[in-house]
Amino acid sequence: MKLPTKEQRLRILRSMILVRAFEDRITAIVQGGDRVPGIQILATGQEAAVAAVHALGEQDVVVSNHRSHAHILARGADPQTLMAEIMGKATGVNGGRSGTLHLIVPEVRALMTSTVVGAGPPMAVGAAFAQQYRNEGAITAVFFGDGAAAEGSVHEAMNLAAVWKLPILFVCENNRWAGAQSVQAHCAGGEIVPRAAAYGMSSEKVDGNDADAVYRVTARLAARARKGEGPSLLELRTYRMHGHSEADGQLYVDPQELEEWARRDPIQRYVARLLEEGTCLPAEVETFRETAAAMVNDAVTFAENSPDPLPEAALEHVWSWSFPHGASSGEG
Repeated sequence: MKLPTKEQRLRILRSMILVRAFEDRITAIVQGGDRVPGIQILATGQEAAVAAVHALGEQDVVVSNHRSHAHILARGADPQTLMAEIMGKATGVNGGRSGTLHLIVPEVRALMTSTVVGAGPPMAVGAAFAQQYRNEGAITAVFFGDGAAAEGSVHEAMNLAAVWKLPILFVCENNRWAGAQSVQAHCAGGEIVPRAAAYGMSSEKVDGNDADAVYRVTARLAARARKGEGPSLLELRTYRMHGHSEADGQLYVDPQELEEWARRDPIQRYVARLLEEGTCLPAEVETFRETAAAMVNDAVTFAENSPDPLPEAALEHVWSWSFPHGASSGEG
């Protein structure tokens, strides 16, 4: 499959730069005090995964995990309401209820996010089943990490998706670490992609720091799913440059390993390639960076000036099954 078009490549680059600027500001905020609640889990070093999001169609569904900012921003979520949610404000995409770990933005088809390790793929199977049942011609892409790949729920999801030939793409961002455990310590064989063979599922692995390669393979596998040829497993070989969360100092990581992967930074590589090819000019890259910085500044200002949720708002959007007086769930 050919490279993405020039405009698609520039959109990918803008997304990568925005994600890095957005998350760098979160790091600075965390280091500066207690302006954000809870832990912050970032995708620094994994930004080329946004190319997978850009390879999807407008009606396709994205399901993410706790490391979700990149996927959701690339999908087109508003940085202002996203930052407000991360800061727990009433103007956030989920009214301050989800914080950073359970973000959902239905208007951009980012329908589900769960910080429960391995919970995304079963939910994504449900979304893909609905797409197939309704004959929508759309697919679901679910992102999870190498640690989650060992969860039984992920294997159950892949098996069921293969049995029903669902229009789903399982995208494993193998960032070499699951919490503080290296992939060598927790993954037999060191690779995720061979597991697809057990389910008769198509699979590919790709340099997850190469945005063009990520786009090409995602587009090909997505087209396969869209034609009714069933699910695929895509393994993006990348690296987590920060700790599991911003509270994690990564003392267990060899500094030389970090230096080696820093030289493979996905944004620097993509900028260098596009400049060398003449796809964009240095002034354009600088404009992208300035625009991203301004967007992030506006997002932080918006979030800081937003009100906290009212206590009674905690009871909104809560569903329960009601039984007639005197009845129980066991009665007919």
